[in-house]
Amino acid sequence: MHTVMTRGNAILAYSLSVLSVLTFCCFASTFFYDYRTDARINTVKVLVKNVPDFSASREKNDLGFITFDLATDLNPLFNWNVKQLFLYLTAEYTTEQNALNQVVLWDKIILRGENANLDFKNMNTKYYFWDDGNGLKGHRNVTLTLSWNIIPNAGLLPSVFSHGQHSFKFPEAYIESPV
Repeated sequence: MHTVMTRGNAILAYSLSVLSVLTFCCFASTFFYDYRTDARINTVKVLVKNVPDFSASREKNDLGFITFDLATDLNPLFNWNVKQLFLYLTAEYTTEQNALNQVVLWDKIILRGENANLDFKNMNTKYYFWDDGNGLKGHRNVTLTLSWNIIPNAGLLPSVFSHGQHSFKFPEAYIESPV
């Protein structure tokens, strides 16, 4: 004869085993799903200033100002295993000091059930586009890429790049007036 504690332990262990198997099935059912989609990115206004960076060494560094258009439909990415998407727009470029510079300019969280059809026009960046020197003025190849992290109910947290990027160049001269 088993005690109440032994029977409770057996029921709890069996229930957790069944839930573990169901969670793994949830993960396995969406593991091979392709979470990439097309994104159209375009720059509208591109400016560069040389200003003191008071958050660091107070030396004058380049500060880029861009406005951009972004259009993409992320509705097909949502399935029953996706809770939310964390979108972020990055700028990538190279300078003499650094082989690869990556700057996050904008981000957004989209929850399941929200409108995931994005059509933004003339958007300002959410974060400053600082360079750690004077590498933005006259730079000819800055690439904007939209990426996202998928937050699932169960499983891996993939980081996905969109199909489509946009390359632009900064002007050859600094602007003097306020932006």
